[in-house]
Amino acid sequence: MLKEKGIPFHYREYRKETLSAEEIRTVLALLGSTAKEVLRTRDAAYRDLGLTGEEGEEELIQAMAAHPTLLQRPIGIKGEKAVVGRPVERLLEL
Repeated sequence: MLKEKGIPFHYREYRKETLSAEEIRTVLALLGSTAKEVLRTRDAAYRDLGLTGEEGEEELIQAMAAHPTLLQRPIGIKGEKAVVGRPVERLLEL
């Protein structure tokens, strides 16, 4: 969608270039969200790790850093603003 609209962007392959816990904290701050709010509860890692969604913030961040599929995506970041691209058109808000 961004290509079609001629909007430049950088794509980061989250499975190959995983986000560190510190990067996840930064993204959460830009989103104005908690880890629980961007946790993918239908992901296999959620089930495999026995997560409930009631874990503490730091525990969820560590789980997301170790298992990047737990983090909602795509996430668009521009400057000091970020959005979860669900639906993908939300990326145009940036």
